Amino acid sequence: MSDPSTASIVSTPAAHPTDSAAPATAGQPQSNEKPRGLLGDAWRDLRRKPLFWISATLIVIFLLMAAFPGLFAPGDAVNGSLSRSLEKPSANGWFGYDVQGRDVYARVIYGARASVIVALLSVTGTLLLGGAMGIISGYRGGWVDGLLSRIADVFFGLPFVLGAIVILTTFNGSGSGNSKAQIMGLVIASLIVLSWPVVMRLMRSSVLSTKEADYIVAARALGAGTGRIILKHLLPNCLAPLLVYGTIMVGSFIGAEATLSFLGVGLKSPVVSWGIMISDGKDFIRVAPGLVFFPAAFLVAAVLSFVMLGEAVREALDPKLR
Repeated sequence: MSDPSTASIVSTPAAHPTDSAAPATAGQPQSNEKPRGLLGDAWRDLRRKPLFWISATLIVIFLLMAAFPGLFAPGDAVNGSLSRSLEKPSANGWFGYDVQGRDVYARVIYGARASVIVALLSVTGTLLLGGAMGIISGYRGGWVDGLLSRIADVFFGLPFVLGAIVILTTFNGSGSGNSKAQIMGLVIASLIVLSWPVVMRLMRSSVLSTKEADYIVAARALGAGTGRIILKHLLPNCLAPLLVYGTIMVGSFIGAEATLSFLGVGLKSPVVSWGIMISDGKDFIRVAPGLVFFPAAFLVAAVLSFVMLGEAVREALDPKLR
């Protein structure tokens, strides 16, 4: 008995090449659409999700607030008048005034800048450090992998809040006299130091599952160097998990910065931050609940928008979830 597939190939007449193509073109015109890659398919799937557009719109608004706060609140966020202390919301001050007579609405708008900048720079540093360590560990293997993994385990075992408190109270304690940039730099450094092991493990697992693929073996057989293999082949195929995790991590770092500022070890005045506003307003929550409610509402909206965007991107990049 002959193979049906082989028989069909052999018995195909060569004199009538249009017979097989006729049914395909008779009903509808042939599509000239080019095949899409992973990012193209992901973007096509994202465009159909309302969750993506809602979260992306909120993120764009928060980014504009951080970059151009004067467009949203022309008032002064630092100086105030004691004559307006704890005034209720009105046409002059939409969110009211705090105990020092400062415009709460202006402070909420300007507070987005510090929170977003700290979160974005912390995520960038964490992805660069953890990603580099993960690539080296997964690609080299052997004792290099063992050494880097044990170092990551040490940092991974440190409690996040406790480790941040120790670092920040050591270098940013009372009477340190640090400037705004130095305070923000210390918070960013503490977040990077305590968060890079997670990214390292994620990148390491991606590299381990990719480095033995056929195209990597072929590139190595053709004489491609380590740098070319990592930059041209490994890195582009391992970025999807980092992209998803990095998006979610922005929201997590915004919440982490607010937590540290609320505890008094993160950002400090004269920096304007949502965490500082919540910390300052907690003592007056019965008299003026808006001092806590308004910055907390913006904080929750910012965290949820980045988390929702990360979930939407994860579903779009993972074919099993489509």
